[in-house]
Amino acid sequence: MTQTIIERIHAELATVSDPELRRPLPDLGMIESVAFNGGVASIKVLLTISGCPMRDRLKNDVEAALARIEEIAKVELEFGVMNEEQRNNVKKLLHGGVEKFIPFAQPDSLTRVIGIASGKGGVGKSSLTVNLAVAAAKRGLKVGILDADVYGHSVPRLMNLVGQRPTAIDQTFIPLESNGVKVVSMEMFKPDRADPVAYRGPLLHRVLEQLLSDAYWGDLDLLLLDLPPGTGDIAISLGQLIPASEILVVTTPQIAAAEVAERAGRIAHQLKQHIVGVVENMSDINCPKCGESISLFGSGGGAETARRLSTLVGADVSLLGSVPFDPALRVGGDDGQPIVLSAPESHAAVAIYSIVDQLMKQRRSLVGVPLSLHT
Repeated sequence: MTQTIIERIHAELATVSDPELRRPLPDLGMIESVAFNGGVASIKVLLTISGCPMRDRLKNDVEAALARIEEIAKVELEFGVMNEEQRNNVKKLLHGGVEKFIPFAQPDSLTRVIGIASGKGGVGKSSLTVNLAVAAAKRGLKVGILDADVYGHSVPRLMNLVGQRPTAIDQTFIPLESNGVKVVSMEMFKPDRADPVAYRGPLLHRVLEQLLSDAYWGDLDLLLLDLPPGTGDIAISLGQLIPASEILVVTTPQIAAAEVAERAGRIAHQLKQHIVGVVENMSDINCPKCGESISLFGSGGGAETARRLSTLVGADVSLLGSVPFDPALRVGGDDGQPIVLSAPESHAAVAIYSIVDQLMKQRRSLVGVPLSLHT
């Protein structure tokens, strides 16, 4: 009888997953011992690190799972910490039993990687990245954001993650999550978020490589990279590290901004990256009093950028959408509430959802991609 109940306990524990690693506890080697005596179930769970922030969540999940076994009157849960060998086994499991690598650069990767680029700063690239990611997550995709703007990282604030740090298992870390999106940013690893980052070219390449390979992203449908403005080291490194990555160019309606945005597309073309399209941000708004359209930042910049890039690549580069200027977009950024959630019916949010829908239709072909099929 006791052995039967212990087997049922193991079966229930197999339904409990680590909240961050998203793998069943037994698969991760986190269940050290299970005992049952006189209606009392004694379980010892090994945490990956001391002071694991998910300890209370694990306790609740284990107790909820074992509550389904009527014979258990009480659950005694003890927590320990993995030794180095056990942590190494976890890391090997997460990385498929091989040394760390960039999963999105592998030939069989089905994750779509899109760099959000602009020729100049101040065009709302980071806000657009965050809202596109959250909108895609609302559409049912598994999404991640890598804040690759090493000097001007702002994604943590936009995603309401200021001051939070990822859980680290030695040299592997777990991205933070907000609004259903996994997030990694250089800011999360600085001693003080106000500290400047003063890195030169070779080190920047290494930083991007580590943020891509040291993070346990899990299975993603879409990874968005908020790239620094311009055509510098990070943009070049992305093309080298993930050759199959794509580029979405962001500009404003101003023609002068369009001329600069074209350069971001040119560097992508030189690196043989696919330019997925152009988005015009801060477009016309309707006057709240008279209803007339107001062009605060000029007009035609998005269409002009798309035209120039189409000529450059010899194929159609579409203007995927124009996101109207909306003060709520700025307010949502400061408060960490993306406008696609706080005001989903607004013109800006509707435009962003429309852009996401077009991106979802432009998935890469699976021709030539080896699939992991087992018979």
